[in-house]
Amino acid sequence: MFQGWRRLLFLHWMVDPEIVQHTLPRGLSVDTYDGMAWIGIVPFRMSRVRPAMLPLLSKNFLELNLRTYVKDHRGAPGVWFYSLDANDPFAVWTARLFFGLPYVHAKMHVEDRDDEIRYSCRRCGSSTLLEYRFRPAENTGKAKLGSLEFFLIERYRLFAFRRGRLLTGRVYHPPYELRNAIVPKYDKDLFELDGLHSPSEPPNNVLYSPRVDVTVYPVEVVR
Repeated sequence: MFQGWRRLLFLHWMVDPEIVQHTLPRGLSVDTYDGMAWIGIVPFRMSRVRPAMLPLLSKNFLELNLRTYVKDHRGAPGVWFYSLDANDPFAVWTARLFFGLPYVHAKMHVEDRDDEIRYSCRRCGSSTLLEYRFRPAENTGKAKLGSLEFFLIERYRLFAFRRGRLLTGRVYHPPYELRNAIVPKYDKDLFELDGLHSPSEPPNNVLYSPRVDVTVYPVEVVR
């Protein structure tokens, strides 16, 4: 599947690795940087999403995900998603069916106003409104190998758990072009919606990327 990821905001918090480990399915262990686990909130636009064999079937929608970073028993690093909210019910159904990912349907909106990008999200069945307002700032370029930014952003594998089996799929994209961001408004309630304790402090790391083009490969069972 081909996808374009646009106007991505990355908000990350440091978390006790033992707390994260208790939330993971069997077969995965928490991945750490300088001894700490990380959980991130990422709102963005999905653009020109289409299966490889159906070039004329293209969709655009919004997504908000809560994620952490893990390794399988072979040490392969990747992303574990606690949830992925999206405002396209067909995309939600497809991702759950074919990738085993925990997508949920939500009412979402994005607008550009006064040089700000503004995302809002209300998960179907929930009264909680999540809002994110930010302004892209100075360019920082590509993340350097070994840096915290590389650890958080340059991930090329996802994991999912379905019907008692651990699944994995490769993801390919060129390195992100990164910028700093000024974030006047963000909501941490997504943690609580997914059964996690909401952090008391502001995010420890904030990044923005204007775009990246992505290829997502079929998932397979982790052997």
